[in-house]
Amino acid sequence: MSNFVAPEVKKFVAWDYVVFAGLFLVCASIGVFFAVKERKKKTSKEFLVGGRQMTCGPIAFSLTSSFMSAVTVLGTPSEVYRYGASFVLFFLSYALVIIFTAELFLPVFYRSGITSTYEYLELRFNKIVRLAATLIYILQTILYTGIVVYAPSLALNQVTGFDLWGSVIATGIVCTFYCTLGGLKAVVWTDAFQMIVMMVGFTTVLIRGTTLNGGTTKIWEVAYEGSRLNIFDFDVDPLRRHTFWTIVIGGTFTWLGIYGVNQSTIQRCISCKSEKHAKMALYLNLLGLWTVLVCAVFCGLVMYSHYKSCDPWTAEFISAPDQLMPYFVMDIFSSMPGVPGLFVACAFSGTLSTVAASINALATVTFEDLVKKGFPNLSEKMSTWISKGLCVLYGVLCTSMAAAASLLGGVVQASLSIHGMCGGPMLGLFTLGIVFPCATWKGAMGGLLAGITVAFWAGTGAFVYPAPPTKSIPLQLSTLNCTLANSTEALTTAAAPTAALDRPLLADTWYSLSYLYFSAIGCLGCAITGLLISFITGPNKGADIPPVLIQPVCNLFCFWSNRLKALLWCGVRHDRQEVDLEKNLPKVTANQTGTDDTFKNSIDKENKCQFPGYNPQEKSYTNMSRESRL
Repeated sequence: MSNFVAPEVKKFVAWDYVVFAGLFLVCASIGVFFAVKERKKKTSKEFLVGGRQMTCGPIAFSLTSSFMSAVTVLGTPSEVYRYGASFVLFFLSYALVIIFTAELFLPVFYRSGITSTYEYLELRFNKIVRLAATLIYILQTILYTGIVVYAPSLALNQVTGFDLWGSVIATGIVCTFYCTLGGLKAVVWTDAFQMIVMMVGFTTVLIRGTTLNGGTTKIWEVAYEGSRLNIFDFDVDPLRRHTFWTIVIGGTFTWLGIYGVNQSTIQRCISCKSEKHAKMALYLNLLGLWTVLVCAVFCGLVMYSHYKSCDPWTAEFISAPDQLMPYFVMDIFSSMPGVPGLFVACAFSGTLSTVAASINALATVTFEDLVKKGFPNLSEKMSTWISKGLCVLYGVLCTSMAAAASLLGGVVQASLSIHGMCGGPMLGLFTLGIVFPCATWKGAMGGLLAGITVAFWAGTGAFVYPAPPTKSIPLQLSTLNCTLANSTEALTTAAAPTAALDRPLLADTWYSLSYLYFSAIGCLGCAITGLLISFITGPNKGADIPPVLIQPVCNLFCFWSNRLKALLWCGVRHDRQEVDLEKNLPKVTANQTGTDDTFKNSIDKENKCQFPGYNPQEKSYTNMSRESRL
């Protein structure tokens, strides 16, 4: 029980519910709109990847909205409030991630014409590797989506009085509804709308908070005095929670696992009508990521300025740091009915977009990698109905998983830890395939298992034996100006002594690694082990691998010497792009239907020097259906 008198903070009123309900209504309406508009287009490709005719604008909005979830809206300001503004260094991580994704991974996936990123793994390795990666992705996404649904619902419930399970179930139902009805197009356009709502919510909070706290200059001064602006900490200690190196290096690996090889991202990119549009969407999305990051960080500084003398978390007015942002909103907008509802809509916009993206990606991966493998002769009508059924199934699963998310602690650390432990090894696996022609399927499987083992070993150990406080202690927070409930009791009450946990030898070293390094150790463990096994068992011959499956990164560093480039290609014939893909590429499906848009189907006879889909007018690769090629 708190020793301080909590100030009265109002709960939701009717206008707040009206604004919030309006968000859900608009999202559901978008799903109905596309269900009606696209009702004559019955193909599963139209449903899952929007007919591959999307433009860069809505895709950029969708990408930003999907990955700037309620974890960002609620978690990042809280991180800045407690630990300082070093979180803003993620702008460097985001830039590196987008460059690597656009220039290294995307060209391979796009020119392949694949629908699921895991199709690539069968083309490059074999079915076993593809199946293993698919199952890991499904597990990772369901776990992460559970956090994204549960965390904001809990935070908002305890602060605003908004019903916990009512909001969890409403989120699941609405996302499943518009995913199932409208497919990828509904998800993308709903994300674009939700991105606007997020920015309006952030802007409203920033304007009101800045006005109440004396303006930008005053907030900056208070943050400086409270050590919240000590951004550049170049300590190389990997056990420190957030330093320049952990955020830039560890953050890049973590977000590259989320962006570079994640089905949710790549599915949106390959739905663009050309590779140029896909790359443009990624770079525009980078501007969106930076904007949301700056807004979230500044919200944290505004909160600190507001509560510098009476911290609601230390004073126990709230039960978890993730409730700071909604508590702040209910505090500063207590006299403005409807505005708290706008912020809740902002937080849930992030949740809805992430859950919808996850459901759509899970349905795509399951259909392409599992269903079509077992039932290759399905009609297009049946394929579309199965895809919709999978959306419903995963909507129920992701909503149910929210119940388990209460055990995972702070939302930012929990979500990035899951992405690190699963996404890191997956990043290593795709890097093996795309960058190293010598890697074999045995090396890929061995590397994946090694990467998963190492990452989960570190991650599980960190969960059981948290790092020592000296490595992750929050900055000073004060309750100096809080009103004491009972002076005598407050001054004499002391915390009961706790027995020291029996910590193993690794608890203060390996298990205390910064959570941002989980992805790096998983990726490097996978890549190094995979290469070693490949060389021990006999490496692949580059001449046997179609050039479209390998990205010749050495060209960047050896542009002055064609002979050196050819040597580093390891036998892959990048200089002979007229390779017959039909003969050199393993079949992905047992039955090639008339609507299968893979690059194995045919070659553009007029442009044999390029891979299928090259548009000489745009100087870019364009998505083409099989019918348009024949």
